[in-house]
Amino acid sequence: MAAAAGAGLDPVKGLQEETTCSTALDYFLNLDCVRNELTTDCGHNFCRACVTQSWGESVANVSFPQCREICPRSGLKPNRQLRNVVYWVKQFILTQRAGLVCEKHQEPLKLFCQDDHVPICLVCEKSKGHRAHTVVPIEEAVQEYKEKLSNHLETLQKDRDEVLALKLSRGKKSQELLEAVGAKRKKALSEFERLHQFLEEQQSLLLARLGELETEIGKRRGEDAARCSEEISRLDTLIREMEGQFQQPASQFLQDVESTLSRSKKRRWLQEPVDNSPELEDTLRNFSLQTADLQETLQKFQESLPSEIEKAPYRTATVTLDPDTANPELVLSEDWKSVRWGETRQNLPDNPERFVPWRCVLGSEGFTWGRHCWEVEVGCGGDWSVGVARESVRRKGVFNLRPEGGIWAVGLVGGQYKALTARDTPLSLSSPPRRIRVCLDCVWGWVTFLDADTEAPIFTFPPASFSGERIRPWLYVMWRGSQLRMCP
Repeated sequence: MAAAAGAGLDPVKGLQEETTCSTALDYFLNLDCVRNELTTDCGHNFCRACVTQSWGESVANVSFPQCREICPRSGLKPNRQLRNVVYWVKQFILTQRAGLVCEKHQEPLKLFCQDDHVPICLVCEKSKGHRAHTVVPIEEAVQEYKEKLSNHLETLQKDRDEVLALKLSRGKKSQELLEAVGAKRKKALSEFERLHQFLEEQQSLLLARLGELETEIGKRRGEDAARCSEEISRLDTLIREMEGQFQQPASQFLQDVESTLSRSKKRRWLQEPVDNSPELEDTLRNFSLQTADLQETLQKFQESLPSEIEKAPYRTATVTLDPDTANPELVLSEDWKSVRWGETRQNLPDNPERFVPWRCVLGSEGFTWGRHCWEVEVGCGGDWSVGVARESVRRKGVFNLRPEGGIWAVGLVGGQYKALTARDTPLSLSSPPRRIRVCLDCVWGWVTFLDADTEAPIFTFPPASFSGERIRPWLYVMWRGSQLRMCP
């Protein structure tokens, strides 16, 4: 056997040969004779039952079935080493057959219990645990479950094909939308370029006319100054002559006095007025009217363009407040919908998200795409501000509560309604708003505020570039009497 192993036999096969009875030609572990392995002087191994059956009643020397060598009965010896090998081989095989052999009875798993959904052996079937259960051959159960798996597999394959088709369809639709967005962007850029060109031309024309008016004013001022200076010089000369005549003798004084009086009556500065300002003022007034028209047109443009864009539907968002961002002096309701300035400062962890010292709080929800709106009940308390903020807005220290600082908001500040622009913009409202609707357009960068009850516009910020950053609702409580609540 050793030579065969050296010749490259499979190790498992070689082990099987070494544990095979030379007479029965079967594995010792299959012969129920694990404790009766025998070896002889010729080196072969037998089980006692096989040798006894082969020799029969013979008491003399006998030959072995495999090699035919003669050996006395006394030459048979128990092979304890082989017994140990057989034991461990059996354990190895049982380990390898785990799942094929009943762990409890060490019997093949030939049946399947449909009640417990487990394979069982013949002994298990007769046991109390499975006696009343429905049992089928394991091959039948395998076939049944294969059919079920096949049906499920077919369904899953169909689902996969549908999802794949949906993916392709949506991908195609998304590509079409991207192309449409590109075309719209190109058209918008073209229109705004035309608008920029027109405005630049009008600006250049208006500034040129103002420059001409400025030059004309300077020219006339110089001319008027020269004429006035000339008249002043003439009058100074005449005054000196008159003052000199008072010192002349009577005869000479009377000779020149008529000539002097005649010259003093020539008041050229009244006959040729130097004041041309009314004409220039009229011209400047016309420019002021043009500027007012420009301001009115710009105001209409600012109001109309957002309103046209706002015709696209806004999705109403349900907003709750994020307690991790609330200033420690703010108290949130249990439903995280309302906020007020508390009586005492709460002992809260100073996590990086929390606002300190500004008494601000962010909404839990954030938006990076689409059009969204929500309403805030502002009531009639003290000062407050509502709007939106970038996710990256500063949380610690005093910072700019303006678009430059990542915040777009309106509010009641110092008793006056204002938009928090670079320089606060006063708001003229027909009545104090009870609820304010905040409209966020992540696509175009618009942030618009409306009176939720009357639909009256309050203010629209110029388009901002959010650059895909998450934008969140933002509230600021400025006074102890203030209380803000998200609606509904």
